[in-house]
Amino acid sequence: MELTIFILRLAIYILAFPIYLLNFLGLWSRICKKCFPYFLARFTVMYNEQMASKKRELFGNLQEFAGPSGKLSLLEVGCGTGANFRFYPPGCRVTCIDPNPNFEKFLIKSIAENRHLQFERFVIAAGENMYQVADGSVDVVVCTLVLCSVKNQEQILREVCRVLRPGGAFYFMEHVAAERSTWNSFWQQVLDPVWPLLFDGCSLTRESWKTLERAGFSKLKLQHIQAPLSWEMVRPHIYGYAVK
Repeated sequence: MELTIFILRLAIYILAFPIYLLNFLGLWSRICKKCFPYFLARFTVMYNEQMASKKRELFGNLQEFAGPSGKLSLLEVGCGTGANFRFYPPGCRVTCIDPNPNFEKFLIKSIAENRHLQFERFVIAAGENMYQVADGSVDVVVCTLVLCSVKNQEQILREVCRVLRPGGAFYFMEHVAAERSTWNSFWQQVLDPVWPLLFDGCSLTRESWKTLERAGFSKLKLQHIQAPLSWEMVRPHIYGYAVK
């Protein structure tokens, strides 16, 4: 099996050589930064259609974590195009963080389509270093399809815990590595070396649930599912929330 994976990976390396060359020259990341938001805008429409029931279930109790004022203060890390906005409760105060400034025009469109929310600001920053957000200043942090691509999962979760108020919650929905010894796992391993180049750092083989279990939350509610998605590679999912 390992030999087969090696041979198939080698074939993919050869086929993808132009991309690797552009990446070596420092050009590919610039192209991706500009083009990826357009891809994600299309992908999230499909993803929301196929995952709508799971998202409604996941975000159904968000309001329970609102502070004394009754208004929920929410920080979305890796906000992308704002695909989660329609699932947030009315009056929710939303701050968005993403390292790619090219998402801003897509966010503006999503804000216009979701007038039930109170949008506060868009911060251009990586989730591993959210120094612009004060300690203990938000009720909820949301992160969907982000832990697959961050450089340091442990650091981003430390930042999440820092900005959450005591008793606040971290909501997540992530695609993860498939169960070992399955065909899905086999193809994830074959494609994983080139996948991050094509999809802005995304990895197919991360066992993100293990990082969440080690993060030190007082409560962790986590479920494994096979998401009803067209792309079999990203069907293995985890979703749930953790309380600080």
